[in-house]
Amino acid sequence: MRSTLSIDVQASAEVVFALARDIERWPALLPHYVRVRVLERHADGSLVAQMLAIRTILPVIGLGAPVVWRAHAWNEPGTRRLRFVHRGGATAGMDVTWRIEPTPDGCRVSIDHDFQPGLPAPLGSAWALLIDRLFVRPIASRTLATFKAIAEAAGEWSDLASPTNPSR
Repeated sequence: MRSTLSIDVQASAEVVFALARDIERWPALLPHYVRVRVLERHADGSLVAQMLAIRTILPVIGLGAPVVWRAHAWNEPGTRRLRFVHRGGATAGMDVTWRIEPTPDGCRVSIDHDFQPGLPAPLGSAWALLIDRLFVRPIASRTLATFKAIAEAAGEWSDLASPTNPSR
């Protein structure tokens, strides 16, 4: 199963990439990320991390389900891409690519998920759809929305600090 989630951000692609690429900081930036624990560090800068996020179920009463997975993660500065290959959890085998591309008004951030579970065809397809709808989309959508808010606020803050801003 392949799916893509995208959001337009009124901030530069470089700002969004700088925020998103440091996955060890995600728990400090993203309220639904509880932990990112590095299990392995590689000489090429990639790492293997265990990630724990909360999938909100009933936000009014603060009810959520913990979701845990392990991923090999790296970033590609030249193309502003983040890459994750899930190595554990219900999404083992999922290939995830973040694309952060400049637009005239800022940038567009897209997350591509490619999940082909190692189960027989009808069961595997049903499993992939269930995981996508119940966990991947809700968590990734919240991640995108939060990074959008942070990046746009950072852009507004830098505009206020600008010496050429006439409203200072």
